[in-house]
Amino acid sequence: MGYLIFKALVSGVIIAIVSEVAKRAPGFGALIASLPLISVMGMIWLWRDKPDVTLLADHATATFWYVLPSLPMFLLIPALLGRGWAFWGALIAGCGLTIVLYLAMTLVLGRFGVRL
Repeated sequence: MGYLIFKALVSGVIIAIVSEVAKRAPGFGALIASLPLISVMGMIWLWRDKPDVTLLADHATATFWYVLPSLPMFLLIPALLGRGWAFWGALIAGCGLTIVLYLAMTLVLGRFGVRL
């Protein structure tokens, strides 16, 4: 249980750092947020918990494929905000787009034999 709490605290600290840095320097906060810190930490935790090469390789591959459909969200949200949308509406639309693109990515890759 202590290990789980440690993992949650480390992950939470990173999120808090991003939000605090972004208040002062939005670009630098975005740079920190764009780093694959959570993915790298996830791989470290996964490897520590279960050092299985195939499992980790499958996880890293799936992470790559799931990052791609999440990227348009970061273009849609600022576009909607610039057109006068409220924050929550723009965020929900961005998340909705991401969900649709996740499903599409999973279906398309499945047709090519890639399982996520």
